[in-house]
Amino acid sequence: MGDYYYMNIGQSVLQMLKDEISEIEYNRYIKQLQFATEESRSDFALFFAPNPLVANWIKTKYTDKIAHLFEIKTGTKPTVSVTIRTRNTPETAAAAPTAAPIEKPKHSLLNPSHTFENFVVGGSNQFAYAAAKSVSEKPGDIYNPLFIYGGVGLGKTHLMQAIGNVLQHQGKSVIYTSIEQFVNDFTRHLRNQTMDRFKDKYRKCDALLIDDVQFLSNKNQTQEEFFHTFETLRNERKQIILTADKHPKQIAGLEERLKSRFEWGLVADIQPPELETKIAIIKKKCEINRVSLTNDVINYIATIISNNAREIEGILSKLHAYAQLMHMDISIEFAKNVLREQLQEQRDNITIDYIMSTISKELNVKPSEIRSKNRSRNIVYARRIAIYLARELTPMSMPQLAKYFGMKDHTAVSHTMKKIQELLKNDEDFKVKIEELTNKITTPQIG
Repeated sequence: MGDYYYMNIGQSVLQMLKDEISEIEYNRYIKQLQFATEESRSDFALFFAPNPLVANWIKTKYTDKIAHLFEIKTGTKPTVSVTIRTRNTPETAAAAPTAAPIEKPKHSLLNPSHTFENFVVGGSNQFAYAAAKSVSEKPGDIYNPLFIYGGVGLGKTHLMQAIGNVLQHQGKSVIYTSIEQFVNDFTRHLRNQTMDRFKDKYRKCDALLIDDVQFLSNKNQTQEEFFHTFETLRNERKQIILTADKHPKQIAGLEERLKSRFEWGLVADIQPPELETKIAIIKKKCEINRVSLTNDVINYIATIISNNAREIEGILSKLHAYAQLMHMDISIEFAKNVLREQLQEQRDNITIDYIMSTISKELNVKPSEIRSKNRSRNIVYARRIAIYLARELTPMSMPQLAKYFGMKDHTAVSHTMKKIQELLKNDEDFKVKIEELTNKITTPQIG
């Protein structure tokens, strides 16, 4: 496919998208995209955005749609990537050194913003971060392979690509891809009888970074090829970095020899971030995207987001867009109004029983004690919190709460709510405890 033709395809796809979205969103976001003609190919479409905020907004809302429009236009549905252009990003691909080049990607598809400096370290990810840093300093020597696992949006890909960016900056050949793309490449080359090119691509690199290896499950032929690729690279002391949503032992449909080899180096997990880490992540994202938020707004966002820290990008984009369109500052009231729908979606399934169960575990008090007439200090403390959170997080009325907790009438609930409000104003430790419990209750647990 000629470069000029493909450039026109990219432009026409964006024009098709213009007809399906609002003029405001097109002018604010899509219009700022630049199609990377040289770096794109039939199965991969790359766009450059002017800044991370625009890039993340488009990735959140439109990449699937853009891929679909490419498929309509060309008959092939590509992987769509949106990134920002940096000083090191070439305007065009380097000229081929030979007439019959080895099939290597013209770029490694690494996100330049995925660096160790931009990664927020907390108790939930400290071990994985330290392991990744060590690998970036001595690739192929220690922790080979490095296997990072954890839930969606916790930073596995960020750490993997941070290593890749360090190695690429050192002039090393880095391949970053998903296991889905690896499978697609294998199938295509097998069908076209060009397996030599496939092997050259994946076995002649300094570092191979592959996301979501759990999707190798039950793909026996691909597993065979992946095994030999793994063996070749490791024997040549080339670095292998893998991510998955679970420990290798827990990946069903995966050959035992692969499970065993995935554990040869180091297996590191990333847990959901605690409240303090979420706050730090939000502050870092604000710094990167040049978004100014007050501490109240930052703390509020931290309490409503789920374990998926990737949500933060979408929330910041949404707040920024609404603030610009409405010519308003992002106050706590503004943030609550804009994010009300998102908060409601997360809280629709919260019940009083779930709140009681969470408080019982966190405060080491039985649910039956919380609902009893017991006036012990620790039980009264737990009861007040339960009433407050039930009122805040469920649609239960004060009379309903009074009945549930065996109180005389709704005035007792009202009195408890006023007492809690006073404590929230005057007791910082209590405020933090309420925020932590709210976060645990409203955040879906992974695993």
